Amino acid sequence: MHTATGFLHEGRAYGLLAAAGLRVPRHGFIESGNLPFEVGEPIVLKGIADQLWHKSDRGAVHFGTFEVEALRAEAAAMRQRVAEHPWIGGLVCEKVAFKKLSGLPTEALVSLKRDPDAGWLVVCGIGGLQADAWAAMAPPMIWPIALTTPEQALSDLCAHWLGRTWLGRQRGTEALTDEAKLLAFLQGLWRAVQGLEREGVTLLELNPIVLDSEGLPTALDGVGTLEDSAQATIAAPDPAWYQALVNPQRLVIAGVSSREGTVGRIILENVQKSKLPSGALRLIKPGSKEFLGLPCLASVAELAGAPTDQLILSLPAVQTLEAVEQLCRQGGGATVVYLVAGGLGDGADTDGLGKRLVACLEEHRRAGKWTPAVVGPNGLGLFSPDSALNTLFIPEVKLPLTAKPGHLALVSQSGAFLITRLSRRPELGLRAAIAIGNQMDVRCSDFLHGFATDAAVKVVGAYLEGFAPADLQATAQATRTLRKAGRRVLLYKGGRSQEGMAAASSHTGALAGDHALQAALLRRAGAMLAERMETFDAALAWLGTYPEGRPGSVAIMTNAGFESVASADLLSGPFRGARLSESETAALATAIEAEGLTGLVSARLPLDLTPMANESAYLAAAKILLESEAEAVVVGLVPLTVRLDTTRPEAIRAFASELVRLATASGKWLGVAVEGGVLFDLYRQELRAAGLPVFLTMEEALEGLRLIASEV
Repeated sequence: MHTATGFLHEGRAYGLLAAAGLRVPRHGFIESGNLPFEVGEPIVLKGIADQLWHKSDRGAVHFGTFEVEALRAEAAAMRQRVAEHPWIGGLVCEKVAFKKLSGLPTEALVSLKRDPDAGWLVVCGIGGLQADAWAAMAPPMIWPIALTTPEQALSDLCAHWLGRTWLGRQRGTEALTDEAKLLAFLQGLWRAVQGLEREGVTLLELNPIVLDSEGLPTALDGVGTLEDSAQATIAAPDPAWYQALVNPQRLVIAGVSSREGTVGRIILENVQKSKLPSGALRLIKPGSKEFLGLPCLASVAELAGAPTDQLILSLPAVQTLEAVEQLCRQGGGATVVYLVAGGLGDGADTDGLGKRLVACLEEHRRAGKWTPAVVGPNGLGLFSPDSALNTLFIPEVKLPLTAKPGHLALVSQSGAFLITRLSRRPELGLRAAIAIGNQMDVRCSDFLHGFATDAAVKVVGAYLEGFAPADLQATAQATRTLRKAGRRVLLYKGGRSQEGMAAASSHTGALAGDHALQAALLRRAGAMLAERMETFDAALAWLGTYPEGRPGSVAIMTNAGFESVASADLLSGPFRGARLSESETAALATAIEAEGLTGLVSARLPLDLTPMANESAYLAAAKILLESEAEAVVVGLVPLTVRLDTTRPEAIRAFASELVRLATASGKWLGVAVEGGVLFDLYRQELRAAGLPVFLTMEEALEGLRLIASEV
């Protein structure tokens, strides 16, 4: 028989599955003799040939009874029908009797895939001839082997259309199997992956999988691919790069011009406002010993004898590449190099400069030679409040950074995304906010591992457009490391549509990839994955104030009927509306009476205080709600009512401070939505300054909470 190259045929697939303890049909090649069948027994004959994926389409499947000579003749005829495919053999298989339901799909499709970015995956969905049509209504489940147990997969399967059908949990159906058999099947798949890895298999597709007469999942067909996956492993950057980036004691900038308003000049002006030690800042300026009052070096070559923690290269792409190559040749000079320029590995790189940069770094790391950690290219800079370090090339008049040190770390592949968040949320307490650029060397997973070593970081927020090669799985593993240490990871992944993927590729030079796969892997690792930027921002605001906890019950208090109604519609899924006990309801009624709101306000949740409520009424009600079962209270303030003082800063501060005091005393979360125009920006600003998470709408506040409540 022919030995297939790069093709995993059905006979070999059956052997690998059976070795893992999975049910497969009795089978054997007609050419080998000693077949496990009785004369006249119903069988299926399949023509197995190299790269023949769809046998039935080519007349290479025959249903009949076991008669050796007749089957030999049929196999010979099949061989002629697929003559362009090297023949492997005629596979005789047991005709499996399996269970069906009228009008409902009972066949499954399982794909075991070794993804170069995500590692081994199990994809499970509805199979059979109409698999594509059913997938639109019941998307397949994706289980990353490294991050999912068979027990977790069983929970997903039981909730899926396929599992509900198999288990008789659809209306008017009977059970075809039970959870114990399904768990044993999933455990077998996990074992099978180990065998596939040893054999060099990269893909095994099983379609269909049916339930036999005893309810055992049985693969009726299986084909796949094999290849040599050996890859060289490149050493990670020196761990010292993280502190050198966010807390450098020595810093050098190349590319500072005498002209004001240029990129390098803006970076310098921002850096000069930092708390760097005296004499820590130098410039690279050929032909100058001093420039703008700062000492200068002639080139990066001089860093060999006077190294720096961080080197910022604000130079054209070609000069940037040459500077990094020079550092590598001389074996030292900068722990971390931040590349500002684009044109390296992105849509503007027409000369292969990016490939040359990567080759240089890889060559030195493989050889065990000193290599700088390179952040970027196409990087906008970073902000680290602890040392007031601002290397962004945005002038202070456009982005006055006043954020205090805190527990949030932000990383963004898009510099614009980062600075707009800093502009919109100046109250966030930050450890660092970093534009990571195109991840040509230091990648998303490296940043997450860096944050994991930083005790100050409790929450990581990240915006990504694409993953560097093989970094998806590494990012998921780093996310899991952070989660196991009690940290939170909030992600927004751009480039989900075909148009978005194309835009991400042209912008960053990175592949956006399969969003469903990426989302499944990251969520399974414990990341909160926002589907909208507004949801990301809202969750970030909540976590910026409350890094710990996960509210599951929410109490709503507003002064507008539309907010109460709309909010109630959003209280479903992973979090629900809180309920008041009889005594709490009575206490609320007493408070309403004391505030002169009897007949206007009902003592129930969601609580509509009406426009007649003033700050005193809000505070009295907030105290009761914070003492209830509610784990979070969301306060809606439509500020146009004359009963709320929205103009006097001292009055706003007193109100905000009391809300903060009540929330702190209760140990509960409390946020505020101010639904009004720019006239009330001062009101929002003072509430934020007091330490409250503030939102533009109740919907925004609740969507952020919903995402946090859904965290794995």
